[in-house]
Amino acid sequence: KAFLHHTVHLSCYFSNSQKIDVKNLIIFWQKDTNKVVHEVYYGQEKHENLSPEYINRTKVDMGKWTLQLLNAGIEDEGRYQCIIIHKITEQSREVIHNSECSLHIIANYSQPEIAELHTGELKPNGYLNLSCSSSGGYPEPREMTWLISHENITHSSIAHMDVSQDAVTKLYNVTSRLDIPVPTKSRTNISCLLHLREQLGSLVSVPLGI
Repeated sequence: KAFLHHTVHLSCYFSNSQKIDVKNLIIFWQKDTNKVVHEVYYGQEKHENLSPEYINRTKVDMGKWTLQLLNAGIEDEGRYQCIIIHKITEQSREVIHNSECSLHIIANYSQPEIAELHTGELKPNGYLNLSCSSSGGYPEPREMTWLISHENITHSSIAHMDVSQDAVTKLYNVTSRLDIPVPTKSRTNISCLLHLREQLGSLVSVPLGI
């Protein structure tokens, strides 16, 4: 996992127990089996086969067998494969290492924010019309819930969530609506909770007191 616009480190750890000279190795990283991300050809970096989107965006650390991918974007998500080929003689080569990893990009959502959609004064027999919104995150969140608390009792309800994705940035914006009768018994606090994917936890709004 890596944060949007940060540097990703893609490991291709190879113990090199035979102490093979890098000048006898071809090392290349590829994405989704059809895009060349980086290539080291017998000790020299080779650029002519690179996919255009990776030009000037990669650095290799041969000491750690790690590739740095700069300014990670959502389009960089996917499976990466690292292949190391050993030149034994001029005519014969063999693959001596092959490893894969998956890259997932994360972008932080804004803190969920509650807005009151109703106008005028709240009447005891009226309804609260609320929305909760969060924006600019990735990947798509799991769900949104509303928490309604009064007298130390909290009710939660899973809400319908309207999700939109920006066509350019690919980031998600989410909104949920809540319509409930105006609380009359005691002071009530209402919060909304955005549940994220990928074990990223949850974000909670500032509570609204009614």
